[in-house]
Amino acid sequence: MNTVMSSKGQIIIPAKFRRQDNIEAGQAFDVERVDKGKYRLTATAPPKNHGLVDTLLACPVKGWFTPIESESTDSLEGPS
Repeated sequence: MNTVMSSKGQIIIPAKFRRQDNIEAGQAFDVERVDKGKYRLTATAPPKNHGLVDTLLACPVKGWFTPIESESTDSLEGPS
């Protein structure tokens, strides 16, 4: 597939690829020069827990989190 660089140095990733790989606006990429005229574009991994806050805020039931009872860890201490 071919694409063209804009006057601002931007290259568009074809829509077919964006759909296949779920690439959205704001996605970060690493660009590596492999050789003269050859470049490697690699999507960087999203930050850990990316989207977690949105997922939690979208929960339809408020107050769904209930702390569970647990045993004390005091007994795990070594001998005094």
